[in-house]
Amino acid sequence: MRYIYSAAIRLYGLGIFAASFFNPKARLWIRGRKGILHQIEDKVKNNCVIWFHAASLGEFEQGRPVMEEIRHRYPVYTILLTFFSPSGYEIRKNFGGADYVFYLPLDTKQNAARFISMIKPVMAIFIKYEFWYHYLFQLHKNQIPVYLISGIFRPGQIFFQWYGKWFRKMLSYFDHLFVQNPESLALLHSLSVNNVTLAGDTRFDRVRQIAASTHEIPVAARFKGDHLCIVAGSTWPGDEDLLIRYINSCNEMVKLILAPHEIHEEHIRRIIQQLKRSCVRFSEAKDNTVPDKQVLIIDNIGLLSSLYRYGDIAFIGGGFGKGIHNILEAATFGLPVLFGPNYVKFNEAVELAGLGGAVSVAGMDELQSCLNHWLSDKADRLRSGLVSKEFVHQKAGATSVILNQLFPGQLQ
Repeated sequence: MRYIYSAAIRLYGLGIFAASFFNPKARLWIRGRKGILHQIEDKVKNNCVIWFHAASLGEFEQGRPVMEEIRHRYPVYTILLTFFSPSGYEIRKNFGGADYVFYLPLDTKQNAARFISMIKPVMAIFIKYEFWYHYLFQLHKNQIPVYLISGIFRPGQIFFQWYGKWFRKMLSYFDHLFVQNPESLALLHSLSVNNVTLAGDTRFDRVRQIAASTHEIPVAARFKGDHLCIVAGSTWPGDEDLLIRYINSCNEMVKLILAPHEIHEEHIRRIIQQLKRSCVRFSEAKDNTVPDKQVLIIDNIGLLSSLYRYGDIAFIGGGFGKGIHNILEAATFGLPVLFGPNYVKFNEAVELAGLGGAVSVAGMDELQSCLNHWLSDKADRLRSGLVSKEFVHQKAGATSVILNQLFPGQLQ
């Protein structure tokens, strides 16, 4: 099975190379790894390296509170961060909370052995669900402690299938696994994997940090004024079509801050063409004209987590596609949350919906009904928002649980 896995990894790399001739993301993936091991060898000279690995941006956000707390409490350690995906690396390659940020070299036997021998980590921390056989084997072989944080497991994963014996072996290479929910704990116990702690999701710690350190955005404040405001974050066309239909038919007392996931020019123009209400791009907004607009289109990145403070209701995008984006950034500000039907794989969304702080809508009728209700019923809107805020507050603390076990007896 090891030979089949190794061959599949190499074929995957060849497939990405072929795709790079016409796919920009694949091109970044290939270019970013060109000479990567030489770059690492030239740059990484520090001792006491703690290696964090994240698949992409979402996993990075889950690992970020742990990275930052280690950096704050134990400055003797060097933080090395790797990404698998360009969508994580390209946005966070200058992240100040890590000493080094690289793409992860492809998981071949040779790459893994060389990488581990060069950086000589004192521990490795994988985030959520990254399982690379050769890297895990080399860490285990070299007796380097390796941990999984914010892990989440489901019955459909290969570990829990009759043919998954070889993949289950990878779980044995972890010194400890910190999981998000009781279901993951039970699944691992069913495989007699008992070095597991139910720690929760570190994203709850991260969004509370965000809420505490958020900065004011004067243009957004001027835009909102005294009006009720819907903040729609990380939206895709399926989300935007419904939201635009809603705002086009809505009275002028309701405002919409729309932050699309894709902000390239063609997409922004498409949104503007569909709108029948007055709108302005954030990049062109002026303090003296923005109060008269009904829709503010966010055409840059990095603002969304601070924009939720100006909302009364949040809509989180992705639910009419592959799956919803982060609902917690909105919930921590005490906003009731809406999203599309594809959310069942996101435990926090399932839980919050069950508590009444969030609602899933399947189409225009449900969206309109829910928004009209929350906009007109202030008491219920505030009640649902309080449920969201308390949900985040009660779920925080995973970072401390993890660090207490990684550095026993050392936390102050």
